Amino acid sequence: MRYGTRMSELTSPTAVDAVGWPPAGRGFRSRAGWHLASVASMHAVSDALFAGVYPLLPLIASDLHLSYGQVGAVKAILGGASALLQVPAGMLAETVGEHLLLAAGTGAVGLGLIAMAATATFIPLLIWTALAGIGGNTQHPVANALVSRLFSDARRPQAIGTLNFAGDIGKIAAPFIGGLGAYYYGWRGGVIALGITGLVFAVVYALAVPVTRGSVAQAMRDQFAASTPGAVTRHTLSIWHRDSWRVRAWGIRNPGAYGALTATGMLDAAARGAALALLPFVFDRASLTPAETSVAFAVLFGAGAAGKFLCGPLATRAGPTVTIMVTEIVTASGLILIPFAPKAAILWAILPFGFSLNGTSSVLYGLVAPFVDPDQRGRAYGLFYTSTLLATASAPVIYGAIADIVGLTGSFAVLGMITLAIVPLAHRWRRAFDGADHQAVNT
Repeated sequence: MRYGTRMSELTSPTAVDAVGWPPAGRGFRSRAGWHLASVASMHAVSDALFAGVYPLLPLIASDLHLSYGQVGAVKAILGGASALLQVPAGMLAETVGEHLLLAAGTGAVGLGLIAMAATATFIPLLIWTALAGIGGNTQHPVANALVSRLFSDARRPQAIGTLNFAGDIGKIAAPFIGGLGAYYYGWRGGVIALGITGLVFAVVYALAVPVTRGSVAQAMRDQFAASTPGAVTRHTLSIWHRDSWRVRAWGIRNPGAYGALTATGMLDAAARGAALALLPFVFDRASLTPAETSVAFAVLFGAGAAGKFLCGPLATRAGPTVTIMVTEIVTASGLILIPFAPKAAILWAILPFGFSLNGTSSVLYGLVAPFVDPDQRGRAYGLFYTSTLLATASAPVIYGAIADIVGLTGSFAVLGMITLAIVPLAHRWRRAFDGADHQAVNT
């Protein structure tokens, strides 16, 4: 290997195989499967902690006398705080490993939720909500980078799909965990039940799951050193990484396609974030009891889990553009029509709505990894998730304020119309995947 080898040459499948990462053999598959199961379980718990707060929002609003806009601010702080540090978390995982970050992050979410129960006014509620949100920064970039590191290209999409599907399993369980506590002790009992769940699992994960060591970046440096004896110095690595930065821009191979994908993800995330924050009030207006609201959210998240599980194979057959356009049309239709649905029809209406609301994201997540160099996936995933989570966080504030002005029905109508903008946007980024870019997607 010559001096000054570019990162692109070291990130090819051949280069990664040559350095022995991922290690081959049956034993590695067993270890990789164990880590996937443990990280997926952590992902399920993390998503459950955040999703479990949604059904409790009307109870919190009633007890603390909050407006729609203030409820949107609570949701925005929870989601926004979980997005602010995702890029640093992904970069930190590249050097120190993922194990401690995943456990500490989930533990921090649990502590924040428990502290929320001690609040009696709006501002302290926001402060502790922010603490809970900050703990969520580690989950998406670190877990996805870990899984993408442990599995080869052929197995990676299924592994990442399993990881994200597990999150929806947690969302299904979340309303029951929080709802059980709320049934006996009000919303404070609900957030305490969620917080204890997070703390217990963080401790179990830290003690029971083996520490992951090494990284693709380090493996590539080792290969470079072995192939060029005496040539690797601090100066050499500095040139190597500076050249990689200049050419690859954070490891992103196709900035145009990556940017279009991120924009689509942000619009999709905004629809999801606003809908989840305001749907409890639609259910309340339809005279659903707190128990029925918990069931409705369980159905919504269950349909969403099915969407994440099935939209990937559908995209393989029909293509990602067609799949995304269809799911977004269904999502927009649900946003416009569900506020008019009578109580008896709501559970039936949210089945296709939940399927499409979460199904699109599974297709988008599966298209991120091929556009990122393996050694920098942590930061690139962090950038993608930061963008989408900021959209998720800002949407409840915007549409909550709209609801305060024109009512819930009008706010959902505006949200539905804006969500339809994804359809023409999909036509634009589809061209980025054609021709030469199509080859990159399938590597």
